[in-house]
Amino acid sequence: MLDSTELALYRRLAREQSVSRAPSLVAAVVRGGEVVWSGARGRVGDQRPDDDTQYRLGSITKTMIATAVMRLRDEGKLDLTDPLERHLPGTAFGSVTIAQLLSHTSGLTSESPGQWWERAPGADWAALVASLEKGATKLRPGSKFHYSNVGYGVLGELVARHRERPWFDVVRDEILAPLGMNRTTPHPEGAHAEGFAVHPFADVLMPEKWPDAGAMAPAGQLWSTITDLGRWTSFLGGHTGDVLSAGTVDEMRTMNTVDDTEVWSTGFGLGLMVMRYQGRHLAGHTGSMPGFLAATLVDPRSGTGALCLANSTGGVGITQLCLDLITTADDLEPALPEEWFPSTVDPDLLALTGLWHWGPSPYFLRVQGDGLISLNPAVGAGRASRFRPEGPDTWIGLDGYYAGETLTVGRDADGKANHLNLATFIFSRTPYDPAAPIPGGLDEGGWR
Repeated sequence: MLDSTELALYRRLAREQSVSRAPSLVAAVVRGGEVVWSGARGRVGDQRPDDDTQYRLGSITKTMIATAVMRLRDEGKLDLTDPLERHLPGTAFGSVTIAQLLSHTSGLTSESPGQWWERAPGADWAALVASLEKGATKLRPGSKFHYSNVGYGVLGELVARHRERPWFDVVRDEILAPLGMNRTTPHPEGAHAEGFAVHPFADVLMPEKWPDAGAMAPAGQLWSTITDLGRWTSFLGGHTGDVLSAGTVDEMRTMNTVDDTEVWSTGFGLGLMVMRYQGRHLAGHTGSMPGFLAATLVDPRSGTGALCLANSTGGVGITQLCLDLITTADDLEPALPEEWFPSTVDPDLLALTGLWHWGPSPYFLRVQGDGLISLNPAVGAGRASRFRPEGPDTWIGLDGYYAGETLTVGRDADGKANHLNLATFIFSRTPYDPAAPIPGGLDEGGWR
């Protein structure tokens, strides 16, 4: 990036480390699928941390568990609407769905019963599920957002049962290795930061411990580096490689529920936090464990993301720092739009483009360069949606009012398209075209 941009980014990082009294703080900006800037302040031991220094990720671990679950879904091994009991029998909360667990709407208790799990050695799955036999469900499943670390312990076990091996082995082999994230591990290896609590009234530190969380480990066990987390931030922004399709990651980033504890700006998709900030829609996750704070956020539209890691139990504005780094990068060096090139379009599909009418209201059907079509009102914002091909003359809505609905092309005896049937609504080439099967028929007098 430009020297002036890098100075502005580094100054924001330096101010956060100084004001928040972080023992060390590292951050990076990603764009175009790679780290384009990184910086560090403070010390790890007697040295400045670098892009290969490990910090604990905390709940960012959950995004990788969610990815493993979505891989199972895409392989047809489960459906997000399945009750947990179908895949993980023997719990007292088997009626909650996999989607509810992913989106923190299952109503499960936020923390595992017993000791504070983040600071105590964790037990195995049998002990965890036994501790949840009574009172595990705190709210009606599906009723509202309620963050649940327990829910991700459950999802980690679900992944392990389906793959018949430990959850981390699955994450390592199916997700981390293909993305080149070989410095993301369940315990610190090589250069790593020690976790500290900073005294609120004096400039002294208390070392924090990091016991293995056992069956709760899928909720926050992993450690990583700027380099690896930069690859993960790029993945969440759409550079998915062969791990997931871009469409599935987009599904994970779609708002599922909002955190309504205040005027909302944050919610959850499927395993991902989603945020609204100054007109942006961002996705990612934050993380905290005793001694560590972490955050990763990306704006899929601009392709700019940021990540931050600190070895402090609290007090560092890690989320706002990420937001400010993204905003600074895009304000000072706006990303160029993708260069346009013509593409090949099937003649039959090209014949569908143009003007259609829902009753008297005009709509435009367009072919997009990503193999999708869009149907938008000719004037104003109305019921606009994108559609992906499902079969001959059949399309499925991806977003907007018609998300999940079926669009079917109707043809006359000569094979010419004369109407679109979208969730029972008939679109015709001219307003109330008599050649189209308009429900209820048309007045015999026609237009007058």
